[in-house]
Amino acid sequence: MSEAPGQAQQRADADAEAARGIMSDVVHGRLMHVPTTIAQSIEDFHDSSQEWRRLFSELLGTFFLVLVAAGGGMMGQAFPNTISRTAAVTAPALMVFAIILFMGKISGAHLNPAVSVAFALRGDFPWSRVPGYILVQLGGASLAAWFLEGVTHVSSRYGSNYPASGFSSWDALLMETVLTFGLVSVILGTASGAQNLGIIGAFGVGAYIALAGLWGSPISGASMNPARTFGPDLVSGHWDAYWVYIVGPLAGAVVAVGAAFLLRGRGGGRAGSAAAQGGLMTEARFPEQD
Repeated sequence: MSEAPGQAQQRADADAEAARGIMSDVVHGRLMHVPTTIAQSIEDFHDSSQEWRRLFSELLGTFFLVLVAAGGGMMGQAFPNTISRTAAVTAPALMVFAIILFMGKISGAHLNPAVSVAFALRGDFPWSRVPGYILVQLGGASLAAWFLEGVTHVSSRYGSNYPASGFSSWDALLMETVLTFGLVSVILGTASGAQNLGIIGAFGVGAYIALAGLWGSPISGASMNPARTFGPDLVSGHWDAYWVYIVGPLAGAVVAVGAAFLLRGRGGGRAGSAAAQGGLMTEARFPEQD
């Protein structure tokens, strides 16, 4: 039986698209896996066994985040009077902005154990994937601190976060809790069905990190991220008040999830789940809900 004209045209278009994809793979050196059809490529991309893509994305993203977050203090120690506090707190904000744009669709660009826990509490992210995310986030942060020490020949303790002199650990804890509450609120808010901004949410998240660092960093360092502080502390071996940078961000994240429920109701809808999980096999608990 001969194909209808419309079907023939669809087949021709699909073959042409597949040919263009193969040529692109050849030109860019991607010869390890060339899909036979576009449909096969999409199927491979959404294969749940491709979790390694998400994990590598989180590892790489957290590495770059800590590279600039810890690098500001370490480079300032290596080259005095070259990096201001304003520059040191703005650099991570700009890096997070860039990371969300280039890898948010792969893993959700959490880069932060507190964010992964918040998304899971909200119902937008499977709890079964949280341990893997946290593990690679800690690993990426540690690799960044190790790299910085090797390049700058400065202890990574200068790139970590500690309570300011004259302030108690409880002061720093309160600051980290409030700052992280704001950060996670922005993340959950821009990922909601009502205000789902997609990649434009990167503007809000990056702007918040910069503003929080500008006014909050003198007391606690404005870490808002257990992984960001873990890497430098692990490599340097200095764990002074590290508990502050676990308890504070996690407490702030829990409060933010509660606030999100009061403002927007339950999570688990399509928009929030897609923002939390990226584009690989997104699982929405309530797919009928935005």
